[in-house]
Amino acid sequence: MTNDATAASGHDRWLYLFVAWIIAVAASLAALFIGEVVGQAPCSLCWHQRAFMFPLAVLLAVASFRGDTGIWCYGLPLAAIGMAIAAFHSLLYAGLIPEGIQPCSQGPSCASADMTILGMLPLPYLSLAAFAAIAIALIGSRTKAASLTAV
Repeated sequence: MTNDATAASGHDRWLYLFVAWIIAVAASLAALFIGEVVGQAPCSLCWHQRAFMFPLAVLLAVASFRGDTGIWCYGLPLAAIGMAIAAFHSLLYAGLIPEGIQPCSQGPSCASADMTILGMLPLPYLSLAAFAAIAIALIGSRTKAASLTAV
């Protein structure tokens, strides 16, 4: 017998997945817009971040439409690795790590004013925020799923 609390928790789990998918799609479309429409070639660290964001957009879409909250065990590692790359990139951008490896030697530098949104939001920080938000949403869907099994 299902009660209203169980049904609401199932809806909440799906909502976490849907939010994670929307973030992944928005980040993927933004990366494509910057690269293909604006014409800014991504640096090597940006390419690595894309390699983890693009599959998330596809996997989270399938999981959202199927209501598969078990996707967290596949999506969370992708988000965590992407977040680690974005964190390293953000630390390079902030100047906290010396740029000895020159990750932006190909294409424009991510530290230039061209690689900001609204003239003040650097792309490495936005990528880090997107991966973190996806990871939090996936953890949220997992937490709700784990609390339902205890009931």
